[in-house]
Amino acid sequence: MLKPELPYSDAPEGNTIPQGFDRVIDAHVHVFPGKIFGAIWDWFDTHAWQIRYRFDTQKIFEFLLDKGISHVVAFQYAHKPGISELLNQYLAGKIAPFKGSVSGMATVFPGEEGAAEILKKGLAMGLSGVKLHAHVQCFDMNAPFMDEIYQACCDAKKPIVMHVGKEPKSEAYLCDPYTLCDAGKLESILKNFPDLKVCVPHLGFDETDEYRRLIEKYDTLWTDTAMVICDYFPLKKPIDLSQYRLDRVMYGSDFPNIPFEWDKELKALVNAGLKKKLDHILFKNASDFFGISG
Repeated sequence: MLKPELPYSDAPEGNTIPQGFDRVIDAHVHVFPGKIFGAIWDWFDTHAWQIRYRFDTQKIFEFLLDKGISHVVAFQYAHKPGISELLNQYLAGKIAPFKGSVSGMATVFPGEEGAAEILKKGLAMGLSGVKLHAHVQCFDMNAPFMDEIYQACCDAKKPIVMHVGKEPKSEAYLCDPYTLCDAGKLESILKNFPDLKVCVPHLGFDETDEYRRLIEKYDTLWTDTAMVICDYFPLKKPIDLSQYRLDRVMYGSDFPNIPFEWDKELKALVNAGLKKKLDHILFKNASDFFGISG
């Protein structure tokens, strides 16, 4: 569970990606319009950790690309009904000047009127799939109203990224992630929508073992590393990526909403003993999942 005393780090950051990393896709980056970003950072200050990088959307893209990141995948999520179309228009406009270097994921508020049509419009703007967050949006992934979202992604052959791992939990959320999020619930979606490509970020924290087994079982399930391989959160046991199906694990930073240096996870990957599979984690898997060419 999140606690306000979670640490902040001002450790030195690298000026570029680690030596020997040819191509890196950051598959987990957050962007929002300014007022929403400010409210999110205020929430983190009070209930989680201090944000190290308080950049606007354009600065986020420029910063990561200047550091040597090959491609950025930008996420957003609607925290209430009625704002999804505006967020999708905002992100489509922001990624346009970075064509070929930045992809954006649409959002929709699960259960809102016309959700499937909102998503279709977002995809028609050039957005690459949909991002949902159960802790913030308080949806049950198995609720009947979710089916139209899954089907819209299947019809468009676009992926969905859903934060449906139980952690990091906070008492400040309006719902209990432990009642909404369960790896078994996700497995039923994989069975009912066999063509749906799904990513559960943060290695499914804190059901990391359960999600490690699921990506072994299902070719349509991916996960990402964001914030869980750099010894920040207290885990049940250390993460050993060598035990994972490494064609289904993507590198993601959670930038800019992080309390430590931007390249902390990349440094952890240097020392993870995965030399033969690093290009899969750093580039190939995200390229396959999001349909990124180049």
